[in-house]
Amino acid sequence: MKFQAKIKKEELNGMPVASFEGEIVVIDKDSAVAAAIAELSAQQVVGIDTETKPSFNKGVHHQVALLQVATNKICYLFRLNKISSESEAEKMIFKFLGNKNVMKIGLSLKDDFSRLHRLNIGNPANFIDLQIIAKQYGILELGLQKMFAIVFNKKISKAQQLTNWENHTLSIAQQRYAATDAWAALQIYQRLTQEDKLPKPVVDRMVANALAEQQEMSRQNLLKFQAAKAT
Repeated sequence: MKFQAKIKKEELNGMPVASFEGEIVVIDKDSAVAAAIAELSAQQVVGIDTETKPSFNKGVHHQVALLQVATNKICYLFRLNKISSESEAEKMIFKFLGNKNVMKIGLSLKDDFSRLHRLNIGNPANFIDLQIIAKQYGILELGLQKMFAIVFNKKISKAQQLTNWENHTLSIAQQRYAATDAWAALQIYQRLTQEDKLPKPVVDRMVANALAEQQEMSRQNLLKFQAAKAT
């Protein structure tokens, strides 16, 4: 099967909405961590994501508040802002990220791990970034929503993205959104790996063409701006 390389926002509008329909478990106490990590450590592959309280002031940054880890049927939401700092429970969570026996699938993981490193998570291991492997199947979109739409012809909601992830209690909508992002990453990976990768020369040509198109679009927009300014 050949996936389309790009998708426009307008194409998303008519698509049905997909969301995680499995069990969601919020982990906000140290005592609940061990059982969750034990179950996740028995998996071969999981989807992961993080959420951070948005900052609307320049120079203000927040710590990662939530780590989502999903299987096909259950998603654990680890509220890092509620777990005791430098506790055995926190160490257990971060040790899981370094577990070489469990493959972890996510999107833009370099950014996630960079933010998590502020919490001294150690060295994450055995992870796959969808932004890297999607190109091998002809998909040039970098965002989770568009990537999911290309693969499944369904869209996932981003309505809760800029909500407060440090709220005393996460709303049902927040929980569903967070679980869906981690689950969606796993679903994309599982679907892509059912197909053959494209030959590298084909991928390189697609990337080069997309870059050329983007540069031409930027040039055209600049010309329009200059023409409008001149009148």
